[in-house]
Amino acid sequence: MEALDLRGLVPAPVTPFTRDGEVDHAAIQRLGSWLGSFEGVKGLVVLGHAGEGTFLSPDEQTAVIESFVKSVDGKIPIIAGITLEGTKVAALEAKRAVKAGAEAGLVYPSHGWLRFGYQKGAPQDRYRTIYQESGLPLILFQYPDATKATYNLETQLDIAALPGVFAMKNGVRNMRRWDTEIPVVRRERPNLQILTCHDEYLLHTMFDVDGALVGYGGLAPEPLIELIAAGKAKDYAKARAIHDRLLPVTRTVYHRASHMEGTVALKHGLVARGILDHATVRSPLLPLEPGADVEIANALRSADLPHVRSHEVRAA
Repeated sequence: MEALDLRGLVPAPVTPFTRDGEVDHAAIQRLGSWLGSFEGVKGLVVLGHAGEGTFLSPDEQTAVIESFVKSVDGKIPIIAGITLEGTKVAALEAKRAVKAGAEAGLVYPSHGWLRFGYQKGAPQDRYRTIYQESGLPLILFQYPDATKATYNLETQLDIAALPGVFAMKNGVRNMRRWDTEIPVVRRERPNLQILTCHDEYLLHTMFDVDGALVGYGGLAPEPLIELIAAGKAKDYAKARAIHDRLLPVTRTVYHRASHMEGTVALKHGLVARGILDHATVRSPLLPLEPGADVEIANALRSADLPHVRSHEVRAA
């Protein structure tokens, strides 16, 4: 099977809800069709952190995948977050994703590892089993260095060599490790597509990657497509200008007390851009402080990210 080409922008969109907290499939159609209309968007990753995937029931997860598949009308692949803790149930989750129409899976670490760490070889076993059981092509997810679920270089290289693993989403958030490990991964696993997920550190990482797999892409695809192109061209001046233009948005979305608040802020941003009608989230996420929506809308205007007219969304 030929690997998906994700060399570009891969947004991780939010999951819209109705005001009473149910999955809003009509809003998914608007959001997915809009994101799928950009030439530089190579796929969508659903049911991740930005998509509140772990807050959904298995039936809801399946329905979300199906709705996003419908929304892009075959233009780009839908990739599903595979998040369940145990390897057996994660493999079953991957099977459901395949049945729903997902073309690849982003494999999260077993979440117990975040606190307690992992046994040597356990991550490799997780990826190996999920692929063997489901046949779903997989993306390696490198967690932040501050967690115990981050993979050392040996583990990264082992996972990248496994059948079915074709890309890496790297969010190590330690630039010393980034600068020393990414060149080794490039040299030892030249066919692995490397995607940054450093929403708040894109400038530093943009010159080393094939693309970006970021929640930010679900809000601001236009400048991020330009930023990726500038990084590939090694055009620092242009990349810096795009970074500086986006900095007010980056601050209001990602420089918050908790990175999880970024999901709520992304929804407010999509309201300001005219894609969503409201910013409803599910617990344990909570609404932002009063006035945050205005702050986010002002930041988007300052970055020249316009309101998308309703007919443009429908046309997409």
